[in-house]
Amino acid sequence: MIEDPSREIELLLRGEASAWRAFVQRHAPVIYAAVRRRLVPANREADCDDVVQNVFLRLCSRDFQLLRRFDPAKARLTTYLTVIANSTALDHLRRQKADQGSIDDLPESALAVEAKEPARIKIPEGLLSPRQALVLKLLYERDLLPAEAAELMGVAVQTVRSMHHKALTSLRKYFGEELK
Repeated sequence: MIEDPSREIELLLRGEASAWRAFVQRHAPVIYAAVRRRLVPANREADCDDVVQNVFLRLCSRDFQLLRRFDPAKARLTTYLTVIANSTALDHLRRQKADQGSIDDLPESALAVEAKEPARIKIPEGLLSPRQALVLKLLYERDLLPAEAAELMGVAVQTVRSMHHKALTSLRKYFGEELK
């Protein structure tokens, strides 16, 4: 197994069949998962294998143009492949939608979405400082930007960001331990 993505791609570009087989075996699960995440909610799970195949076709088309563009300084290879898989799946869904006609042709019941109220959690007394609680309220309940919350509180934007981070850290720690 080749750990260096640049070396792996270099072998592919040389046309080594064993390198291609190893590449497909290694990265097919990541690509399949990305495609499935896009197609299952659209009720197109049956199309997953075809779309995954299209991803691999795109990767080797035009003399491996997409793989030649990969830059390990910008992203991991799995991230890059996930982006390509998402793009291919979305293209597939767009083509399917274009073939099915207009949204106006669908019955109203097919477009209905069940309204759900977001779940509220009970934050234990004393877990957050009053300022941390205020920051969460301004950012999440009043939907303010950090700069707007900072102006309202009379503090620097970085202070709001810091309090926000500390509050989320405390909540993650508390609720993470509670769930164990």
